[in-house]
Amino acid sequence: MLAVPGAACEASEGVTAEIAAVAVRSCPGVLVCVGYLAGERDHLAAVLAGLRRSGQVNSHAAVVVPLLTGPNPTADAALAEAVADAGTRTIRTGHLGPHPLVSEALHSRLAEAGLARAARIRQISIVSAAEGILMVAAGGAACVAEAGMVAVLLAARLAVPVMPAALGDAASMTEAVARLREARATRLALAPCIIGPEIDSGELAAAAAATGAPSAQPLGGHPALGQLVAMRYGAALQDPRITLS
Repeated sequence: MLAVPGAACEASEGVTAEIAAVAVRSCPGVLVCVGYLAGERDHLAAVLAGLRRSGQVNSHAAVVVPLLTGPNPTADAALAEAVADAGTRTIRTGHLGPHPLVSEALHSRLAEAGLARAARIRQISIVSAAEGILMVAAGGAACVAEAGMVAVLLAARLAVPVMPAALGDAASMTEAVARLREARATRLALAPCIIGPEIDSGELAAAAAATGAPSAQPLGGHPALGQLVAMRYGAALQDPRITLS
């Protein structure tokens, strides 16, 4: 069960479908469903309750995987509430990050935007490649610590300084930019450590305008996220933490 922040909409459905398709290929025979943490259509609590009524989770728990790269107090609280309301036997996995596959997806998005080298070869020159990366995550202060682990992995891939910051937190963004400037990075880029549904439209554009740094696209339906969903599912079956509601 993919738990998607926000309400169902065309954009989030497209991203979720791409991630689910990769997860299905990695977990053949497994039923992959989608539930949203807001709105009335396909709400997670209703989808879980429907599985229980249909008998599909009588003897087995539904494995709920949040489509988040790290902590997000608002979405995490909505997830806990939805699971409790559903009254369905579940195994809740951790977030998709931090993980090297997240840094791989970030690298890919930066390369697609012409803001980083596509390969770890220092001799290849890209005029627009950034000298420093402001890696933004959604979730306030709670997200920055774990995002820092991904930032270290991304910095190792790109061989440039990477600083994490909380999207929408002016102080966090200002501090991260200052640290990049201290590292003598003059040409900056935004790397959204964000899948997409967890933020409002316009937030990334506002951050880019405030910092003067061009932004890569959110992670969206990058194949690495589908791989992570499958990995979280497999790990949950090996070491289940079952929540009975």
